[in-house]
Amino acid sequence: MRKHQGKPANSDLAEVFHGPMAGELGFHLRRGQIAAFRQFARAITTPEGITPGLYGMLQVIANNPGMSQSALAVAMDVDRSSIVKVVNQLEEKGLIVRDASPTDRRRYCLHMTTPGVQALARIEQAVMRQDQDFSARLSDAERGTLIELLKRLYQQDSETPASVRE
Repeated sequence: MRKHQGKPANSDLAEVFHGPMAGELGFHLRRGQIAAFRQFARAITTPEGITPGLYGMLQVIANNPGMSQSALAVAMDVDRSSIVKVVNQLEEKGLIVRDASPTDRRRYCLHMTTPGVQALARIEQAVMRQDQDFSARLSDAERGTLIELLKRLYQQDSETPASVRE
């Protein structure tokens, strides 16, 4: 392993050297995600306590009324067992309802409530402003290119469900 030949380790350094990680795409993707989530948390404060993940779930449910919990798990690319906890949270907050499927007693259909629709509309505007602020350093063309490149990366992931790959 190659060692950095710069200054000795010191907690007062103005710059931290990340070694080979500095050239790794995954490292920078994760740093970008952390920055985006941090900015989301600062910009989006709601009485419902909506996180980026909950916001994404609400968007998918709102745009696919009646979808099952299993379909939501696939669409969000999360483990089916963890989706129950999230759906419970959204239901407890009064943002969604879970109705028994008319065709399959084992399934539940997810629907937005009126307060959920209202909260989502309010949050959506704040999220759009936050997204514009977050990507303000990029031109519209660069932003579009970045989105297409990121989609190409996750679309090639064999574990990403086809419905998520578009």
